Amino acid sequence: VQLQASGGGLARPGERLTLSCTASGFAVRDYAIAWFRQAPGKERWWLASIARNSLGEYYSNSVRGRFSISRDSAKNTVYLQMNNLTLEDTAVYFCAADLTLLTYSTGNYYQPGQYNTWGQGTLVTVSS
Repeated sequence: VQLQASGGGLARPGERLTLSCTASGFAVRDYAIAWFRQAPGKERWWLASIARNSLGEYYSNSVRGRFSISRDSAKNTVYLQMNNLTLEDTAVYFCAADLTLLTYSTGNYYQPGQYNTWGQGTLVTVSS
């Protein structure tokens, strides 16, 4: 059971990046998958989650309307499209899976403790 995050890199303000989170050992359609980020010296921060079986997408107020989470079951991958990047988006981005279905019962998609499997992180640097 593993998650592999990729797609990070260097971007300029206003540009778009799409991150990928590819799973192995389980099907992403069956579990809630989330994206978090952690900037230097700051706590890990929830960005978005996609619920199991297309039950919905959820966003932090800080990124709603600018970031979009989606899933490709055929590729067993969840994406995070990030539009109109700003300097404040610079961080290491992590994807996480709730393989215990905890979020299904609690609805607390924003809590890191609801997810028991994490990817290694991909660095996004936004700089002019």
